[in-house]
Amino acid sequence: MHSFMLDSFTSYTLGILVFFVGFLLTKKFKLLQEFNIPEPVTGGLLAALVFYFVYMTVQIEVNFDLSTRDRLLVYFFTAIGLNAKFSDLKKGGKPLIILLVLTLSYIVIQDVIGITGALALGLPSQVGVLTGSAALIGGHGTAIAWAPDIQAMGIEGALEIGVAAATLGLVIASLIGGPIAKFLISKHKLTAESVEAPMVGVEYEKVDLQRFSHLNFMAAILVLHICIILGWIANEIITEVGFKLPLFVTCLLVGIILSNTLPHIFPNMPWPARTRSLAIISDFSLSLFLTMSLMSMQLWTIASLAGPLLVLLTLQTIGAVVFILLVLFPLMGRSYQAAVLGAGFGGFALGATPTAIANMTAVTKAHGPAPTAFIILPLVSAFFVDVTNAFIIRFALAF
Repeated sequence: MHSFMLDSFTSYTLGILVFFVGFLLTKKFKLLQEFNIPEPVTGGLLAALVFYFVYMTVQIEVNFDLSTRDRLLVYFFTAIGLNAKFSDLKKGGKPLIILLVLTLSYIVIQDVIGITGALALGLPSQVGVLTGSAALIGGHGTAIAWAPDIQAMGIEGALEIGVAAATLGLVIASLIGGPIAKFLISKHKLTAESVEAPMVGVEYEKVDLQRFSHLNFMAAILVLHICIILGWIANEIITEVGFKLPLFVTCLLVGIILSNTLPHIFPNMPWPARTRSLAIISDFSLSLFLTMSLMSMQLWTIASLAGPLLVLLTLQTIGAVVFILLVLFPLMGRSYQAAVLGAGFGGFALGATPTAIANMTAVTKAHGPAPTAFIILPLVSAFFVDVTNAFIIRFALAF
């Protein structure tokens, strides 16, 4: 077995190439557009399969330096913050609370499904928790963090099981969000709300690079960097007082604060919020983040843990789809925004917040904007889920 690491620049460049492969396939096969499958998912999964083939045939393991990918995540959420208006947040007050309650309730449901499935397969209940909210809503980070505790309970290979479940969950999450939204939009004949400019997602038929000014683009980059610097400082201060948040969360908050203060204090100052330049930066950052995440998956680690893992994740997928269709969509108002949130919820309930945003972006590119959804979902998934999930996981393991 030979292994080699692609450096950050090469991984970044390959990610762009893989994205364009996904873009061309999505453009060629209308079915992919019809079901709102994001281009990064198409290209990223194809690349992961190619690397899996290389691993199986010539015994070469390809690894990637993903530091650039992680910076792109910060870019994207900072842009989301810059696009946010307090009027949107005010309008999203009730939906935000409903989505929060539903999400926290679903963490419990996810662990119940996991434990029940594990016991039915003759596996320890701890495996059900690990392949439940620890790896799915929690993602790779939570699965890795809890693996030592679960292994100490006698579950051999807890780390490998958790990482494999989180990885496969990411794939499933990328694939189910779009079809769920398509079903809801078609069945209920839903239409998008009208906004003056795109927050994220340049529509397929409106891509025209000649309409963008390099000065506007550079100004947007400058404002983004200022927000990220301030967000990093805020993150350091928060960490010092013992409260840990992901960097993208503090950058998101800084973007929201600056976008709702500076344009009012300096009304003649150009501001990049809801401009084509910022929409392009958002699409670029998210597309490359998800492409690099999917193309770097080591599918052979999943294959070695197939069988019970696939059964458990099939149960979790069915549970998530049923919950979205029968609970989340009706309680969120049966609106277009509720359908977009359904796609997003499927993304982070089985995968991660970036997957949720990618799912929603694919839907809004095809059907129109839903700005409130892009504000409330990251707030719920970033602020409340991790803390609550930790308490529920501990209780479930003790139970």
